[in-house]
Amino acid sequence: LKEYGDKIPADKKEAIENAAAEVKKAHEAKDLAAIDTHMAALNEAWTAASQDLYNATQQAQENAPNNTGAESNANSGNNVQDVEFEEVK
Repeated sequence: LKEYGDKIPADKKEAIENAAAEVKKAHEAKDLAAIDTHMAALNEAWTAASQDLYNATQQAQENAPNNTGAESNANSGNNVQDVEFEEVK
């Protein structure tokens, strides 16, 4: 959440924070069954939020100009030099 908090929608961020708080409570109570249940809820909330992050990244890449990566890769292959070498046995 510290790294991606500003990119996650508020409702998804709240669900993650609530699930994390429940995991902490279960951990303090040393209730293993509750920890497992709340960890599953936390993972589900994080999966939903990460899907939104992935979709936003894909949209940003689709909207970005396509010539930046392709041209730099194509131009970098043109700088080939022959060098002398000696085979050592």
